[in-house]
Amino acid sequence: MSATADRLRDPQQRQERATRILDTAAELLVRYGYRRVTIDDVAAGAGIGKGTIYLHWKSREALFTAVFEREVLQAIGELRQALRQDPQLSLLHRFARTYFLAILHRPLLRGFVLGDPDLLGKLAQPRDDRHRLISHSYFQLLAEHRLLRDDLDLDAIAYAFQATFEGFLQAEAAATAPTPASQAATGLDQRADLLAQTVQRAFESGHTIARHAQQSLATAVIDLLSDLVDADRADLGISQA
Repeated sequence: MSATADRLRDPQQRQERATRILDTAAELLVRYGYRRVTIDDVAAGAGIGKGTIYLHWKSREALFTAVFEREVLQAIGELRQALRQDPQLSLLHRFARTYFLAILHRPLLRGFVLGDPDLLGKLAQPRDDRHRLISHSYFQLLAEHRLLRDDLDLDAIAYAFQATFEGFLQAEAAATAPTPASQAATGLDQRADLLAQTVQRAFESGHTIARHAQQSLATAVIDLLSDLVDADRADLGISQA
């Protein structure tokens, strides 16, 4: 077997190469946008042959789906770390606020989310079922702690929350007027606060739980997010970013 074939089969080198390809693709997508970046561009930027990319992903869309999914995983990772530092972020309105900002503070993910709804649907589709199951488990945990209103079915709350959250994300596409960076950040924080207030008033019960129960809830939510991240990362064949 040739040295080249050995390198292609070595799991660590294969993972490192996949990460380099994703890093290059992400950089090009931020700079030029989805429509303008080709597989040839990514291969040249990563210093590899075009055929090597196809050893990892069968198509351009599959590669860019992997880039999108890695961005989502990194945003979820930020959310998970924030939960470790503040268990109260497991409350639905605070969870929503934190995740909203984690998405919009990432330029590439923000571009995916706001730039083209049809494209976003294609890129998000492969892991939708898994993410939906994790979301359902999260809402079940909230319900078990009596933190959600009890006059609506759990599935109805989950649907309405998702529609609200995605609506706030899409509304950001209209908030594109040039402003100084400090003002833009302030405005985004204010809109994140508004999202939190909307979610709290629409979906939460107002019930409070003891500190130990709050910590237990946060730990359970962290475990859910960890399972999601581990499963998605294994599918992508990449190491932790």
